[in-house]
Amino acid sequence: MKFKMNNYPDLGLLIIRLILGLGYIFVHGAPKLFAGPEQWAKTGSAVSYLGINFSYTIWGLLAACAEFFGGILILLGLFFRPAAVFLIITMLVAANRGYAAGGTLGSVAYPLEMGITILGLFFIGPGKYSLDKSFLRGR
Repeated sequence: MKFKMNNYPDLGLLIIRLILGLGYIFVHGAPKLFAGPEQWAKTGSAVSYLGINFSYTIWGLLAACAEFFGGILILLGLFFRPAAVFLIITMLVAANRGYAAGGTLGSVAYPLEMGITILGLFFIGPGKYSLDKSFLRGR
């Protein structure tokens, strides 16, 4: 039996989903979500660069939830595309903040890279090793 790497695209998608999901959960989402309202307001102030100058705490909480719960959903491949949309929006706001604040290239590049990666996955889908696929098979 010949081993061909291109026979395993769903395994590749699973690996990508697991790593991205864990990163969003533990590196981005959880530290913001569990830090409380002061951190939420700091995170939420990113929307000021879009001309939104109110409710920074709520915007920050929404961003933290998008990263934490979105990471869980991406990891599981459950409600994959809706979760991807929320993460893409969050990354675009973060990239805009870095750009508008005159930050370094890294402050813009990283959220853009993450957003574009999630956008690519949005079009590809979660792969067959996902809860979305498990639920869709039953229909």
